[in-house]
Amino acid sequence: MTNFAIFASGNGSNAENIIQYFKDHKFIRCALVVSNKKNAHVLERAKKHDIPAAYIPTHIFRENPEEAINTLEKHNIDFIVLAGFMVLVPSAIIQRYPNKIINIHPALLPDYGGKGMYGDNVHQAIIQANEKQSGISIHYVNEKYDDGQVIFQAACPVSKDDTVESLKEKVHQLEYEHYPPIIEQAIEETRSFG
Repeated sequence: MTNFAIFASGNGSNAENIIQYFKDHKFIRCALVVSNKKNAHVLERAKKHDIPAAYIPTHIFRENPEEAINTLEKHNIDFIVLAGFMVLVPSAIIQRYPNKIINIHPALLPDYGGKGMYGDNVHQAIIQANEKQSGISIHYVNEKYDDGQVIFQAACPVSKDDTVESLKEKVHQLEYEHYPPIIEQAIEETRSFG
């Protein structure tokens, strides 16, 4: 069995979608949900699905990542999935899980990525720039924000009438549709190549 952890900072709708996708999977399971926010709704979603949940404060990730690694190892985590996680993953964790951490970004990278480009900030910037399309990028995580190798992208049109909310909804639909199967594919590749 390959165990993965979901790292999330907020509501966790993407995390719950991923949890449901892998609920009865033969060899991949969500074994832990981690949040850097004590009251993040994603922790409640994990409990609802009987998945262990861990609160690891942001300062621990920044100052003592070994403590976070210990938590992951205690749950036999093989792979990490970021789903709205608002902390730069420390080098120590990246080195412990090389090419085994992926993230989803709500734009077509390399555009609209980097520090401060998350959530509504991204959608707002895309609308203000009068872009004709937006979308999602699923990528491996390295030491920089939104910089790792892109695995998959999907686009959606941006209309003149789109608001931050309506664009966010289009992007969410792409996330729900594509992220779980791409996670599955990435984990299968790590199982093949060790």
